[in-house]
Amino acid sequence: MLTREEFQEKVRNGLRLLDGATGSNLRAVGMPKGCCTEQWVLENPEPLLALQRGYAQAGSQILYAPTFQAQPIALKAVGLEAQTESVNARLVELSRRAAPDCLIAGDLTTLATFCDSWDPNCFELLVENYCRQIRGLMDGGCDLLVGETLLYPQEAEAILTAAELEGAGAAMYSFTMQSDGSLFSGAEVGPVLRELEQAGAAAVGFNCVAADMMTPYLVSKLRRYVKIPLICKPNAGMPTINAAGIAEYTQTPEEFQDIMAQCDANGAQLLGGCCGTTPDFIARLRDLVK
Repeated sequence: MLTREEFQEKVRNGLRLLDGATGSNLRAVGMPKGCCTEQWVLENPEPLLALQRGYAQAGSQILYAPTFQAQPIALKAVGLEAQTESVNARLVELSRRAAPDCLIAGDLTTLATFCDSWDPNCFELLVENYCRQIRGLMDGGCDLLVGETLLYPQEAEAILTAAELEGAGAAMYSFTMQSDGSLFSGAEVGPVLRELEQAGAAAVGFNCVAADMMTPYLVSKLRRYVKIPLICKPNAGMPTINAAGIAEYTQTPEEFQDIMAQCDANGAQLLGGCCGTTPDFIARLRDLVK
């Protein structure tokens, strides 16, 4: 794995582009709603390989491995809890096969669906789950870790603790937020990111918020709190829910690019997309950072 210093040196030398959405694109090519994404990808690898190749060709320099919900507590629902480490390792290896020239980030996320991840009494449970997942991600040869779509500061702290226990290197932390820019715990996000920077985070920022005119303002606000690379990975606007209960996004790559240009100007250094974005969106970001 890269160290924090090695990763930040790469950013200084031009590492800028993350990938876009995974789940919404896999559903578009046949992944059933509500299934275990990790299990489906292992059983049907070609759509994931094609998507990640598409991102690499569009300009992504860091791909997120499809390990979003590959913690023991989540994998238990499909009988894969005992295989947590191997599931994570195989998904990292699959991503590496798709794009050998990209950095592969082992992806971890909130556990709020499975436990009270905001509750200090659940901290040990969070650390235990993240430790096993990180162990597998490192076995698979990931280049760095990313905790994304986090809801509460406790989740980031648990990932940080688990990464230290497992001897991991560079780790990024990315929160989703309420419309006023606060975390779902009610905490102001800026001080939380600053504490993560002080604790050794390689990069911090946000994802899974709508790319709208508030997004550049949020970048500007957060830039005042931290000096390390700032992540900006929003959705393709606000979704609507169709008759099948699936979120649909109508923002175009051109509209997304216009908003992200302002985010770039306001200090975001690591740019990418979340729900509803595709390789076409990343290609627009590639043109932007040129």
